[in-house]
Amino acid sequence: MGGSPAIEIRGLSKSYGRVQALRGVDLEVKCGEILGFLGPNGAGKTTTIRCLLDLIRPQAGTVRVLGIDPRKDPVAVRSRVGYLPGELNLEGNLTVEGVLRYFNDLRGRRVEWGYVRQLASRLDLNLSIPIKNLSKGNKQKVGLVQALMARPELLLLDEPTSGLDPLMQQEVYRLLREAQANGATVFFSSHVISEVEALADRVAIIREGVIVEEVEPGSLTDLSLRRIRVRFREPVDVKPLVELDGVSLVARDGREVTVQVEGEVDRLIKALAAFPVSDIQTQHLSLEEVFLAYYRVGEKEER
Repeated sequence: MGGSPAIEIRGLSKSYGRVQALRGVDLEVKCGEILGFLGPNGAGKTTTIRCLLDLIRPQAGTVRVLGIDPRKDPVAVRSRVGYLPGELNLEGNLTVEGVLRYFNDLRGRRVEWGYVRQLASRLDLNLSIPIKNLSKGNKQKVGLVQALMARPELLLLDEPTSGLDPLMQQEVYRLLREAQANGATVFFSSHVISEVEALADRVAIIREGVIVEEVEPGSLTDLSLRRIRVRFREPVDVKPLVELDGVSLVARDGREVTVQVEGEVDRLIKALAAFPVSDIQTQHLSLEEVFLAYYRVGEKEER
């Protein structure tokens, strides 16, 4: 992973009219690593990726992709990158194979077709079906195959598992780890904490167009927020529970209590062992709710 970074971003700013999507993004991605780009919807993830490919141009800042300025030579960048956009538009009347052969033609027919069939098989994708007959999840699989099939040096993936079921998500994780093992760098955006935690070597967290933190995946446990609803068999004094570190009372209704827990729930579960519990339900909060809790508007707070 030594040498020049695969991606280097300095002071990247981009506005859409009065809306400032990026406000001075600084980020490096090392060669050979998997970096998760984590943030709520609208944080600037897609805008950043499009700037890397010169699909849109920023008002300020510099970008280098594989050592190349994409504004000066976008074709050279795109020839070495596998890109999955967040919104994939494909010709509906072509079959899956027809679309993939078209992308292969654009790449100078450098793709090994046996590898395409292997990818399609692993993703349970039928190559003979017209695009217009595919579900959202199967269209996502087409996008993944076209991004992976040329074995690119760099993968830029915008929400790569969107629309996929959990088993297929795990297969995508395996494919990306294999690409990394073969020397590729992977840069993927997500708004799902558990996905980034499962796949990434390192995580960059973006909020409102600014990188607020760069952390190791293990640190994301501290960003976990859960609401836990506990029903007791009889009325109890819950004061010992809400006095636990990281536990706060959200609501109480008779024998039912809802608490919010930051980080791991081990301390709460152990404390509940002393109570007459009849039922427990756990809800993971959305990333947007997590960001409201940890990165308050107008402030730069760190836990």
